[in-house]
Amino acid sequence: MKKKALVVTAALSLVLVAAGCGSNNKSNNSSEGKSTNKAAANVTASSNAGGKVKKIVVGTGTAFPKVCFIDENGKLTGFDVELIKEIDNRLPQYEFDLQTMDFANLLLSLDTNKIDLVAHEMEKNPEREEKYLFNTEPYAHWKNKIVVPQDNDTIHSLDDLAGKKVLVGATSAQAQILENYNKDHDKKINIVYQNGAANDTVSQLTTGRVDATLAADFTLSLVDPQAKLKTTGDDLSDADILFMFRKNDPASQELSDAVDVALKELKADGTLGKLSTEWLGGDFTLDSTK
Repeated sequence: MKKKALVVTAALSLVLVAAGCGSNNKSNNSSEGKSTNKAAANVTASSNAGGKVKKIVVGTGTAFPKVCFIDENGKLTGFDVELIKEIDNRLPQYEFDLQTMDFANLLLSLDTNKIDLVAHEMEKNPEREEKYLFNTEPYAHWKNKIVVPQDNDTIHSLDDLAGKKVLVGATSAQAQILENYNKDHDKKINIVYQNGAANDTVSQLTTGRVDATLAADFTLSLVDPQAKLKTTGDDLSDADILFMFRKNDPASQELSDAVDVALKELKADGTLGKLSTEWLGGDFTLDSTK
């Protein structure tokens, strides 16, 4: 990417989940990115006044296999990371700077202006939409499911999880599903929050330390390559995956609009589908229910 090297302190691990703006000259855009994205540039022409570009700090993680993680060469990569790079190449009025942190700190960092955009397979739901701005063009679509060990045949619904321990990431969309259930039921699910890196999710389930977890449909093969776990029951939710920005912020709305233009181009030329297939094992960029 066209930035200083990232300083990454988090190690690769398994999870089931899920801004001060300076200006400087952007020097390393590809000729293709510059020539094919005049429409995106025009969306936010004011950002590029005087030949300057606006630096955008993008928050992501390091603990989501194939999505945002550190590879064997110590490089930050994955579906969301490589997608951000593609979007950056197509928006000459911006320069994206990827910064890594624990998943649980992403929204707080957005709230406190430490980052401008969250890229971490963020599911759009009513609770988040009240506080944050989402772009309108989804870059993935998923269905949340209950995940249990292969030999568990007793859990098929949220009601079956009442009184049991269920592992989810703090501040995740999966945690919100369980919290909403507990608000409406007397018999509660025992939510076990997973903060930061956690490299023993599969072990916690197979050894009985927790009874289940919730996960997006495409993540199971990524985090459980030995197939010790399985999904069970009906879909718990069906959601678009988008980027998140600060709400009621004109600069954020401007950035969101430009990102949507770039995403439409990436869909139209097949780049988005190729990235999904490469990293996620299939094209999860379209809503199969539509």
